[in-house]
Amino acid sequence: MMTAPSPHRWRGFTHAPRFGLCGLLLTALARAGDTLPTSPAAIQQELRSFATLGSALYVAAHPDDENTALITYLARGRGYRTAYLSVTRGDGGQNEIGPEFGEKLGLARTHELLAARQLDGGRQFFTRAIDFGFTKDVGETLRIWDREQVLGDVVRVIRTFRPDVVIAGMSPVQTPGQHGQHVASAVLAIEAFKRAGDPKAFPEQFADGLTPWQPKRVLQNVRFGGRGGGRGGGDAAAGIRIEAGGNDPVTGESFAAIASRSRGQHKDPGLW
Repeated sequence: MMTAPSPHRWRGFTHAPRFGLCGLLLTALARAGDTLPTSPAAIQQELRSFATLGSALYVAAHPDDENTALITYLARGRGYRTAYLSVTRGDGGQNEIGPEFGEKLGLARTHELLAARQLDGGRQFFTRAIDFGFTKDVGETLRIWDREQVLGDVVRVIRTFRPDVVIAGMSPVQTPGQHGQHVASAVLAIEAFKRAGDPKAFPEQFADGLTPWQPKRVLQNVRFGGRGGGRGGGDAAAGIRIEAGGNDPVTGESFAAIASRSRGQHKDPGLW
């Protein structure tokens, strides 16, 4: 079980111009029909969110790489439109509860992610990238994934969800023992942040009704030990510190308990 969530530190990579209130309001209205609430508590949560126009997209490599404590706090605590982009569906991972591997495992882990988002209040996105197993080489990962194609998928998600902030869940710097797919997800998040607002980048997406969208800021979620310590990497001292504790204003349940239940949906990799 999770204890009360510890503070999370974000490290900013760059800044971009701010957008006006009108543009954000139109975005919120355009996305209002994405998820229909199915309970009185969910309806109340949706009504609360109308008072807040902020939005955040968390990007990492696999199912179970997301920070459910942070997603819960942003979505339920602050009322921000919040989403998780899992670059893969986890089809190259382990399965501790059944015989499914490969595509069947990816399908199972997809459903686990969707169940997790129902609890923590986030939305869920994917790319076409395949989880081909553990690698220590970010260059190998980007070659196997076809960097430009998967980058286009990440740009498409940004242009679709239109976040104010993009959060890379991992470090973009390859260090000894660091999973190459983790590093690649951060590299792609940062590059997509820069290119999503460029009308010359992936113009074929505009035929689907998308338009360029430039988020205001890209951040790295620094976890597991701060500077160079674990999957987050980075310099925690240089970042923004956020206390993610508290209780859900609608249900009264603690954010830690909600995040724990959300995390508990990841049963295939043997986390619970």
